[in-house]
Amino acid sequence: MENSILNNLIIDPGIIIILMMIMIIILLVLQIKNSFKLNRFMKKYKSFMKGKDGISLEKTILRNINDIDMLLESSKNHMEEIRQLKEIQLHTLNKTAIVKYDAFKEMGGKLSFALAMLDQENSGFVLNAIHSREGCYTYIKEIVKGESYIVLGEEEKEALRQAVNQYVD
Repeated sequence: MENSILNNLIIDPGIIIILMMIMIIILLVLQIKNSFKLNRFMKKYKSFMKGKDGISLEKTILRNINDIDMLLESSKNHMEEIRQLKEIQLHTLNKTAIVKYDAFKEMGGKLSFALAMLDQENSGFVLNAIHSREGCYTYIKEIVKGESYIVLGEEEKEALRQAVNQYVD
């Protein structure tokens, strides 16, 4: 008994069977690959939905959205507070310099000093403490925009110069 269909084919039936087997193997590999992907997806899905039903999941999402809204509002408040702090800092005495020296030749140890304290606009004061055998005397001189209207001593000028040159942008 001969099969008339197989005899009428131009291609050898063995080649057709081999091609079909190759296609079956390729389809089997693709099926296994898709099965692994589906298993990974199902594990993630089960982890996401673990102990949750549709209603509780919706509540969780809404609670998270409310939390995000609260964080955004809090962030805006913090930014305003930071702006206010920066404004206050412009007027604080944050540039300082100290120069220690011997006011009198017979006194050693550099017990006298000139202390300059300035804000961002180089305004503030220079404090000069002169130590002698009889006592310690302090003098303060106002500084406006890096300048003094009262004559400064050499140590005071040096302290002022050091303070002005701090934080130069």
